[in-house]
Amino acid sequence: MRRERTGTFLTAGPTLTAALCGGYFLVLLDVTVVNVALPSIGAGFGVHSPGLVWVVDAYTVPLAALLLAAGAIGDRLGHRRIVIAGFLGFGLASVVCAIAPAWPVLVAGRALQGVCAALVLPGTLALLVDRAGDGAARSRVVGVWAAIGGAALPAGPLVGGLLVASAGWRAVFWLNVPVVVAALVPVVASRSAEKPRVRRNGRVDWFGAVTLTVMLAALVTAVVQLEEPVLAGAAIALVVVAALALWWVERRARHPLLRVPKAARRPLLAACGVAGLMNFSVLGALFVLTQTLQDVRHLSPLAAGLLLLPGMLPLPLLGAPAGRMVARIGRWRTAAVGLVIAAFGFAGLAASIRVAEPVWLVVLAVSLVVWGAGIGILTPAVVAAALAALPDASGAASGASNTARQVGGALGVAVFGVLAGDASAAAFVPRVSWMFAAAAVVFAAIASACIVVSGSRRRLRPGGETELVE
Repeated sequence: MRRERTGTFLTAGPTLTAALCGGYFLVLLDVTVVNVALPSIGAGFGVHSPGLVWVVDAYTVPLAALLLAAGAIGDRLGHRRIVIAGFLGFGLASVVCAIAPAWPVLVAGRALQGVCAALVLPGTLALLVDRAGDGAARSRVVGVWAAIGGAALPAGPLVGGLLVASAGWRAVFWLNVPVVVAALVPVVASRSAEKPRVRRNGRVDWFGAVTLTVMLAALVTAVVQLEEPVLAGAAIALVVVAALALWWVERRARHPLLRVPKAARRPLLAACGVAGLMNFSVLGALFVLTQTLQDVRHLSPLAAGLLLLPGMLPLPLLGAPAGRMVARIGRWRTAAVGLVIAAFGFAGLAASIRVAEPVWLVVLAVSLVVWGAGIGILTPAVVAAALAALPDASGAASGASNTARQVGGALGVAVFGVLAGDASAAAFVPRVSWMFAAAAVVFAAIASACIVVSGSRRRLRPGGETELVE
């Protein structure tokens, strides 16, 4: 395989780069692609809210819980072979979802998709970063990778709307099969470019991974079943037990899910916290916004997906510029810029669903562009911050960052869905508007914290000048 000069993100070849970024896009696409298909899926199986939450969260819960273990497996066994196994399983699970004859089979297929997606996701970035050269090249590859993956969030409703309108909801899952095949070929052919890995004989903390999965599933169940005190109470009790077991085991495990040096804990926690908050608000907002467009504004799945298109356009366009911004002004300042812009977008969304036709269309489109621009800038910054915290373990850092994002997304869908309630209720629109406004306030507050962090991480040069330390 022809290798490009060191310092570009194409050092393993453009075909492999496209395959890895495409795999990342596909994994994140399946988080949101089913949103506009939910009414059709619910009608087909006779399932209504809050059960529909599990079409999304049956995927995101195992994805979130197993990312750390998958990153550790890749660091020890080689990311290439893990990515290949994940692609194969993801394709098989997609077929199960596409032919599912009953609701439990669909949910089980989505859960299997989530497990396999966890194997794919951290390895895509790790393989690209391993083939990058200096720090600037790493920033560029993170920017491109994040831009392509970030575009999956708003692209999901659009792609889902097109497929549901043309071929029904099952086509949403059939789409994955040819994409997986196309991505597998260059990854399988990349054997000669694979770097030797370290710690091949280390063990993976499967008990910790399973315990984390149980804890997250119980937490989502508790949120979804709040109206049933007995079931919610049992789920909360299980969360407490699982959390205590996870804490006890991880403190004593020889190979914990994530081993972080003491000096790296605060920066990694900060990066993961912002990443989790981002997905909590974004995925929760998309979940209720697609219902607003279809059930309140009475739009078709295709029209709803098209209306969300303005939010998709800035994400792939801003990834590379955001990577350069990170290299120029630092990760946390870049994150603050993205958070502030996204806050204005959320504020516009809060207003758009309350105004009358046809003004609401203009307000919605403008707000989505602003929102997408903010998320497009924010995503590379938080990913770069996580990688900088653990520069010698890119798989673990990628796993930690994406775990936080997927945990936030799973909880966001559950919380937004429960707080908004039934889309046919009179209180639905005011509740959604207030949640969007709250997201704007929280994003603005976190932006201020990022500015404080960036200001506190300066040191004096010998000549008395200040130098940003990130």
